[in-house]
Amino acid sequence: MNDLFPIIQKFFTDDEWYYLQLGNQPILQMTFQGKNGKWSCYAQVHEEQPIFFFFSICPVNVPEDKRVLMAEFITRANYGLKVGNFEMDFSDGEIRYKTSINVENDTLSSAIIRNLVYANLWTMDRYLSGILSVIYGPVTPVEAIQKSEE
Repeated sequence: MNDLFPIIQKFFTDDEWYYLQLGNQPILQMTFQGKNGKWSCYAQVHEEQPIFFFFSICPVNVPEDKRVLMAEFITRANYGLKVGNFEMDFSDGEIRYKTSINVENDTLSSAIIRNLVYANLWTMDRYLSGILSVIYGPVTPVEAIQKSEE
């Protein structure tokens, strides 16, 4: 494993996050409470390449009958995003927001980690109510996006 993982652990320790390392893997698991809900997060280092990933996992999986509507919502949300993207696993309905950076031939600073992590958290929190309204309500993806982006 490269030297990224200790840098990431130090960032989350210094930023006063409570986290658990998943076994011997270069993955930290934590939770975050936003304005619109609470969800799990994962900070991960890719072992073969110097890439840092941060994931916010939506607290609710999308039911099978809503996945096509959610795919439209995600596509509409992703279109204007500058950092990161939403992803949905069509097999189980898991939605996550991913931010990442490849630091090959460069260094990973606390400022870069902070920007990547907090952009991720802000974006999941911004769109979470729209995601939930598509899952639970008779709201179209277009209406849900408009409400999320107000």
